[in-house]
Amino acid sequence: MTKRIFTAIVLVTVVILLLSSALISVVLYGDLETQFFNELKSEAHTIAVALESGLPAEGYLPALEPARVTELRVTWVAASGEVLYDSDADETTMENHLAREEIAEALENGYGDSTRNSATISKKTIYYACRLSDGTVLRVSGTQDSVFGILFNILKPMAWVLLAAVGLALVLSYRVSKRVVRPLNELDLEHPQKVETYDELTPLLEKISAQNRQIRAQMEQLRRSQEEFAAVTGHMSEGLLVIDAKMRLLFCNEAAKRLLHIGQAETQSLLTVNRSAPFREAAEEALQGKHAQESVTLDGRIYQLMANPAYDGQTLTGAVLLLLDVTEREDRERLRREFTANVSHELRTPLTSISGFAELIREGLAKQEDIPRFADRICKESQRLLALIEDILRLSQLDEGGTTEEKTPQKLDELAVSVVQQLAPVAKEKGILITVDTAPCEVMGVRRVLEELIYNLCDNAVKYNRPKGSVKVTAKHIDGVPTLIVADTGIGIPEAEQERVFERFYRVDKSHSKAIGGTGLGLSIVKHAAAFHNAEIKMQSELGKGTEIRLSFPA
Repeated sequence: MTKRIFTAIVLVTVVILLLSSALISVVLYGDLETQFFNELKSEAHTIAVALESGLPAEGYLPALEPARVTELRVTWVAASGEVLYDSDADETTMENHLAREEIAEALENGYGDSTRNSATISKKTIYYACRLSDGTVLRVSGTQDSVFGILFNILKPMAWVLLAAVGLALVLSYRVSKRVVRPLNELDLEHPQKVETYDELTPLLEKISAQNRQIRAQMEQLRRSQEEFAAVTGHMSEGLLVIDAKMRLLFCNEAAKRLLHIGQAETQSLLTVNRSAPFREAAEEALQGKHAQESVTLDGRIYQLMANPAYDGQTLTGAVLLLLDVTEREDRERLRREFTANVSHELRTPLTSISGFAELIREGLAKQEDIPRFADRICKESQRLLALIEDILRLSQLDEGGTTEEKTPQKLDELAVSVVQQLAPVAKEKGILITVDTAPCEVMGVRRVLEELIYNLCDNAVKYNRPKGSVKVTAKHIDGVPTLIVADTGIGIPEAEQERVFERFYRVDKSHSKAIGGTGLGLSIVKHAAAFHNAEIKMQSELGKGTEIRLSFPA
């Protein structure tokens, strides 16, 4: 800013000086030109008066040359334009002057004048002519410097004046610019309201003061947020990690440091923290904008690693990773699988025997009055237990990897139609309308497992439906994806229970399930069968209105 003020003052000084010199020259030149013309006119009329008084021109005009003070040229021209006398040249060699502007005007009007510039444009000649009583014309002329000539003559003194003015302007502009800028350099931006400076800066200082207050408030809020975040994450038992798009570790809480043995330097790469394949794959999927979930083992315990992408607007900037200790849950699942397998193996034979005895009793081997009631009860319970055992066996098989059968192309639409035909009599007996909407739809899978999956979904839809309700089974491509949808108008599932209905033995309404013979394993079998086929399950349900379960198979 100092340099700009300094340069501006110097330039203004130089420009003003040059313009002033030019203006003064032009004004003075105009005055000098008028004065010079009046001198020519006076001289011409003086000589004309002398000649008109009777003095002979041949003797009077030559006699004037030694007496002239100014360098004026006198020319006497006849009415025909012939030069009769000229004070600076031999009149016999001069051309006819009748065409000269000032001569022609004098002959016509009695007087005339004209101005002619020399070839160099540094001087010009002014002519004044008057007509005498005998018809001849007396002309007086003189040369004068042009305005450029005058400027050229004063160029040297003007240069000295210009140099002096520039020098003075340099000194003054330097001091003035320093003085102007000093208050700006001394501004205290932390406390602008206490600064004494130019009145014109008051609005700016008020805005700076307001911005300072806003920044301090935002910094305080940010500090509190950071403290709260640190307090929350510091007391978490789960490990929390934040990485950027280049997989550099930006943040990790104390639990993550403890689990992954991370030092104080947090700006290291995530790959230096844990090089296991599940850890790396989860982070890479999250940085591709996908949700990832893996299982990792740390210090002999099992952790569920969940990775989610982090966005700033529409730009993916990193990922957030969360480590959950699921060791106990995994142990419970293992114990449950073992229990299910053991109970199924131990109870299958005696329960089959019970079923056989019940049939014998029903055939008449018990007391006549008790046979119908006992036989019916034993038969129903045995069949229910057999169904339970079968479900447990299926579930255990799916837990252990599904089946030894290879996956082959299966027509999902035909399987859906087959299951609906099997359940149609049961649905009709309960007054439930079951319909099917299919189109050619093929998936890779095991026919028996797929059939059980569809059967369990449709069986649940019929069992837990309301009187005169309906069930709709859809099997077709939706948006290019093989899809199975089972929708009913049944009792529905409360929102709080929807995440648990796929757990084993879990029943939303235990009394109702017992009354209709439910085992609590149907949806669990569906979940494991869907996982075996890499299908995605989505459920929508509203209490009292019905449930829709959608399975999307890999295309």
